[in-house]
Amino acid sequence: MSTRTHIDRHYEEELQELRHLLLEMGGLVEQQIADAMRSLVERDDEFARLVIERDHTVNRMDVQIDDLCLRLLALHQPAARDLRLITTALKITTDLERAGDMAENICERAIELCREPQLKPLIDLPRMAAIAQGMLRQALDAFVREDVELALQVCHQDDAVDQLTDQVMRELLTFMLEDPHTISRALRLIFIAKYLERLADHATNIAEMVIFMVKGKSIRHMDRPPATL
Repeated sequence: MSTRTHIDRHYEEELQELRHLLLEMGGLVEQQIADAMRSLVERDDEFARLVIERDHTVNRMDVQIDDLCLRLLALHQPAARDLRLITTALKITTDLERAGDMAENICERAIELCREPQLKPLIDLPRMAAIAQGMLRQALDAFVREDVELALQVCHQDDAVDQLTDQVMRELLTFMLEDPHTISRALRLIFIAKYLERLADHATNIAEMVIFMVKGKSIRHMDRPPATL
């Protein structure tokens, strides 16, 4: 085997490792969100603390992927499509790390809510979380499959999360206006709704970056995502 062939094979293996690590980090973040919501719904403050402790694993993977991307850029000087893949991966890890922070934030509010009587049954917040988690999973699938249509589907789902956020906020504002004793609990639930809205935004960012990676075209500053590309 020639030296050039060996280098090329090693380079391709590292690109595959990059894809694998991104999926692994995304799966971990998705699990963090699911566990954070479980701690909220089940009012389990001990479980919430365990989820917070696991955030360091997400941060460690963020650093690991960044290091791999920088090594690929420095040693192989990739061009065109590979360059877009690596630079997109660098941006995706940032959104995944921030999505992981949303899980930590939800757990912090869940711990606070455990100290007070439950304000209301939680219905819309778990729905929001399920949609946002699905968006994150689909965005990462689109990345691995280089699937522009799937990435566009993710972008279009963001409106559903925004509408649920507005609905939750209106309901909780009504609670606060009718009974000032509910204000602290309602505010914490509003914070959680906003965290989930931001989680959906991070999934949308990833989907938009997938479109750029595959098509070399940015849709990030469009008022609405196009129906097709």
